[in-house]
Amino acid sequence: MEHLHQSFTVQYNYNVFFTSSLFLPENELLNSFLVNLNPAVAVKKILFVIDEGVANAHKELNNQIKAYFAKYPQTQLVQDLLIIPGGEQVKNDTKYFDQVLEAINIHGIDRHSFVAAIGGGAVLDMVGYAATVAHRGIKHIRIPSTVLSQNDSGVGVKNGINYFNKKNFLGTFSPPVAVFNDEVFLSTLSDRDWRSGIAEAIKVALIKDREFFEWLEANATALAQRDITAMNYQIWKCAKLHLEHIRSADPFENGSARPLDFGHWSAHKLEYLTNFEVRHGEAVAMGIALDAVYSNLSGRISADDAQRVITLIQQLGFELTHPLLQVTEGNSPILQGLEEFREHLGGELTITLLTGLGSGEEVHEIDANILKQAAEILNNQTAIIQH
Repeated sequence: MEHLHQSFTVQYNYNVFFTSSLFLPENELLNSFLVNLNPAVAVKKILFVIDEGVANAHKELNNQIKAYFAKYPQTQLVQDLLIIPGGEQVKNDTKYFDQVLEAINIHGIDRHSFVAAIGGGAVLDMVGYAATVAHRGIKHIRIPSTVLSQNDSGVGVKNGINYFNKKNFLGTFSPPVAVFNDEVFLSTLSDRDWRSGIAEAIKVALIKDREFFEWLEANATALAQRDITAMNYQIWKCAKLHLEHIRSADPFENGSARPLDFGHWSAHKLEYLTNFEVRHGEAVAMGIALDAVYSNLSGRISADDAQRVITLIQQLGFELTHPLLQVTEGNSPILQGLEEFREHLGGELTITLLTGLGSGEEVHEIDANILKQAAEILNNQTAIIQH
């Protein structure tokens, strides 16, 4: 049979900028970016969607944005800044997704214009999803406001919302046109949210960079005590490692391997089981602890290395486990998370376990008995014993 074949490559380029006080009139970074992207386009608009928590913590933000674009009118600001709730609820209830689409429609945001989201990872996920399905793709800009979104989710290529009680069931792979990490937004974070994002740094260090893991060990106290210099380096390094992974591996996740999901299979399930009372970063820290101890008990890493992971997690102020992570019987809720994770991967179950501090390997099955033992060790906070 005759057939036609087509093959083409689409190149994506975007920058992650690091700045302070993005909307100060003398900071020309944002305006310069907007003006120089497709300079031939005569009329560009920008719609801002802002996390309610950010708006409440930074009372002058609305006026600062308006004053900024009054000084730099080359890009037309939609004066009605859309304020939406932050946190996982914004991904669970589709009315917020509909609100963003409605604003895009009402204000005539086309494919040469921008939707800019300011907020935590959940808001960035949802707004990015709305932007990439409206008109088959509107340029979206991310301005992450939390440690977690500045060093991890905000610099990646994924967008989505939760559906059928499953995390990120609906979503797209669509990079932003730019990310602006502004350290000012970190100043108003609670201690809990400040700490939460560091879990992703532990994750990427453990699978990618032993030297970075050792830096985290050496600077755990400074990070826990809100040292902004240490935090800025942690964010920069973590973002760099994520971008390198996206460039060199499988950015649109066509395979089943997801090394950047180390520690996440149980974390995703725990978030849902607790109705998101456990923050994503907190759940990831527990998931890392569980998989690190499992890696030791299954003979992949030494007890000393596993203990170093546990010690770092504790030094940063995280809990090691949760009652819902205990394996009591064959149908324990957390074991159901394994099947859901496999389904999310779209193929065979693939979980990254540690082979060292800075390296890992993919496995395709988890031994429930070893998992039960690992969970019990963390629950009792007993010494890790070489299996």
